[in-house]
Amino acid sequence: KLGGQSIIDRGSQAVLPLIEEIVAARPHYPLLVMTGGGTRSRHVYAIALDLGMPTGVLAHLGSSISEQNALMISLLLAPHGGIKIGHDDLVKLPSYLSFGAIPVMHAMPPYGLWEEPPDRGRIPPHRTDVGTFLTAEVIGAKRCILVKDEQGLFTADPKKDPNARFVSEIEVSELMKSDLNDLPVERAMLTSLARARSVTEVLMVNGLEPGNLTRALAGENPGTRIYRASNS
Repeated sequence: KLGGQSIIDRGSQAVLPLIEEIVAARPHYPLLVMTGGGTRSRHVYAIALDLGMPTGVLAHLGSSISEQNALMISLLLAPHGGIKIGHDDLVKLPSYLSFGAIPVMHAMPPYGLWEEPPDRGRIPPHRTDVGTFLTAEVIGAKRCILVKDEQGLFTADPKKDPNARFVSEIEVSELMKSDLNDLPVERAMLTSLARARSVTEVLMVNGLEPGNLTRALAGENPGTRIYRASNS
């Protein structure tokens, strides 16, 4: 998943090098590219909250922003086989991959108007990190990679706390128990990972550093690996 605010909103300087990495990697790996929503999602959430809209409406609005990003990424990849697909097209994924295509799908899960209300507030708890993970789980993906603008997980916000330690690997139950205030992934995704059957890890990498995505696809860990223990 290419992060919305962390990657796509940064424009060509962040996006185009990653497009090159994706194109170079496609002959070696079957890829499904997914897209986050980013700043525009936050703007529409703020407006909908001010208008008193319920969580399900916010989820539906956020989905449209994530889909806009999928359209842009698919157009950039189009000369190399990029094609935008919808959630209903997921069953066609093996066919797209057999043709050598690079399918691109927006990452907001399709709960839409039926999104469950969160414990606090009205922001949808299941957003694009969750949607990416659930997609990886249902298709049995070898690896679920979240491309963001941070090295990975820290024990605190490194911009505010000079004593913050970088975490290269952590078991998902341990991470959930730590209840960190600053968490660069959606907490609902951690719950899904802890209960998953197919996907045993999620890798978070800094897409602004050239080569990190390529390394992650090759099985390396250039960021933070959140894994599920075999007995979880």
